[in-house]
Amino acid sequence: MFPLRDDNPHFLTPVITYALIAANVLAWALLQGLGAEPFLSSSVCRLGLIPAELLQTVAPGTRFQTGPETVCVIGDVRTWYTPLTSMFMHGGWFHLLGNMWFLWIFGNNVEDSMGHVRFLVFYLLCGLAAAALQTFTDPTSTIPMVGASGAIGGVMGAYVVLYPRVRVHMLVFLGFFVTTFAVPAIFMLGYWFVLQLLSGAFSIGYEGGGVAFWAHVGGFVAGALLVLVFRDQRLLARHPYYGWRGGSSGQSWRRIR
Repeated sequence: MFPLRDDNPHFLTPVITYALIAANVLAWALLQGLGAEPFLSSSVCRLGLIPAELLQTVAPGTRFQTGPETVCVIGDVRTWYTPLTSMFMHGGWFHLLGNMWFLWIFGNNVEDSMGHVRFLVFYLLCGLAAAALQTFTDPTSTIPMVGASGAIGGVMGAYVVLYPRVRVHMLVFLGFFVTTFAVPAIFMLGYWFVLQLLSGAFSIGYEGGGVAFWAHVGGFVAGALLVLVFRDQRLLARHPYYGWRGGSSGQSWRRIR
């Protein structure tokens, strides 16, 4: 399932959502060479979160390969900044575009619920929480973690708490059959969270690269909890679809023609 749009109006101009998308795109272009080597592998090595380097759980000088042309070395200094910089690094075009699309769909309404400055702080805290859980699950890992998906998971966690009944229009692939449905946000985002949780459980002990499922889980849970502190009730008072008491903008489940 892939979200196309939601039926949720926003009232503030989502300047922080726009700025975060722009920052990720600029980082991809200026620091990662639009995915070209050796810029991509070098940026992942320098600015990605490597749990073993952050916690110094692996001897300095340990070498590992991040790409076909790049071999990185664990330094002897704790890279305290990488939990932050890793949020703006990506591993490929689809990784970047997928993350930015989810941020575009869900970020504007969450920003609308708390204001610009609060949303920026909220987003960064969710990203740090995602990095913390991923690091905790495998503190000796030398695999760099990159991507905005942990922080965006926090945005999704906040969205489902704030607007559980709002319809999200989904593109659904059923083998060779492709259709579209509108489903409540609680279903779409709840399904996404359960999928991350189960995938994370099955990935425990796996030493290869792949998706940082626990970062997604950590960000989602952090967002669902932090939104209770960061939301502004005065801003939410004008939202017709806030909470369970609000309308659902029509029938919850229907085929879209």
